Amino acid sequence: MNLFSLEGKCALVTGASRGLGRGMAVALAEAGADVVCASTTPGGTDETAAAIRALGRQCWQVAADLSDRDALRRMARDAEDTAGHIDILVNNAGTIRRHPAVDFPADDWDFVLQTNLNATFLLCQHFGQQMIAPGPGKIVNIASLLSFTGGITVPAYTASKHAVAGLTKALANEWAQHNVQVNAIAPGYFRTDNTQPLQDNPTRSEAISNRIPAGRWGDPDDLGGAVVFLASAASDYVNGHILVVDGGWTAR
Repeated sequence: MNLFSLEGKCALVTGASRGLGRGMAVALAEAGADVVCASTTPGGTDETAAAIRALGRQCWQVAADLSDRDALRRMARDAEDTAGHIDILVNNAGTIRRHPAVDFPADDWDFVLQTNLNATFLLCQHFGQQMIAPGPGKIVNIASLLSFTGGITVPAYTASKHAVAGLTKALANEWAQHNVQVNAIAPGYFRTDNTQPLQDNPTRSEAISNRIPAGRWGDPDDLGGAVVFLASAASDYVNGHILVVDGGWTAR
């Protein structure tokens, strides 16, 4: 089981204030990693940090609006300055806007693409440069079931998550030779803020639930094993893979 140990490693998790990000940050700490928790607002990761420190691991907190490139770069430097090094990058932070495509506001399109795609690439690029030189390194991007399907009234989110899946493969092609593994997790339907409108719609919620062979929506803890696997030595020969964690939804 030492293959799954993260002792001596430091991870940066974006969007770690709640939901999937918090669940993955705590899972990495349970596997032995120290964690830098990032959110959009100062103090946004207080509860996550407390949970990590209760496990006896170190935790640092940074904040930035990921749609602001200058703020994003400052956050990346802050993470390095406080933790000393980043061995594992988890690009979890994301946003969604819901409008019919014919009426989709250009500002919302730009905001979603900047947050979900551009910020992911810039963080991969920044920390990839640091990982390539000494090696090894692990990058885990958060894709989506909408990396494979179209969705309804979420064209910007769908476009961004298709692109995150492609970016993951493109970076893996270049960086695998340097012992830097770049992979992604595609969560299914999880109970988070992003899916609250679907949970609140009785028709959509029932239709989704009926299609999931596991018989339930996912909880943030359900991503723990996947992120630890992709962040650990157990996945050293896994490159450019999109790991679907959906309770069997795509199989149905």
